[in-house]
Amino acid sequence: MPGPRILLVDDDPVILDLLAVNFELEGFVVLRATDGAEGVDRARSDQPDVIVSDIMMPRRSGLELLAEVKTDPTTAHIPVVLLSAKGLAADVRAGLDAGADEFLTKPFEPDDLLARVDKLLDR
Repeated sequence: MPGPRILLVDDDPVILDLLAVNFELEGFVVLRATDGAEGVDRARSDQPDVIVSDIMMPRRSGLELLAEVKTDPTTAHIPVVLLSAKGLAADVRAGLDAGADEFLTKPFEPDDLLARVDKLLDR
């Protein structure tokens, strides 16, 4: 039986690959998007179990992705974890106030991200 489906959204291919490897090693089925617009499209079409998204990206930011996912009845149930190099308390609060289920600042420990995703999925 395949594991949970995770949508990873980041415009940095190195980070995207690093995240993908870590989640694949833990049994996740990894879906990828390289910007917020593609992320919204993939969320709607693929219905992942969880989304992990960077904030600063071209076309649509992670905050815009979050707003679209959380206001669309077909995707509103999907937990979203935001990742950002912006680590000020105001940035974290803005992400959580916008509806993110978790917020991690870069750099982060992959094990911490995995633990937070597992908790959201109640694995």
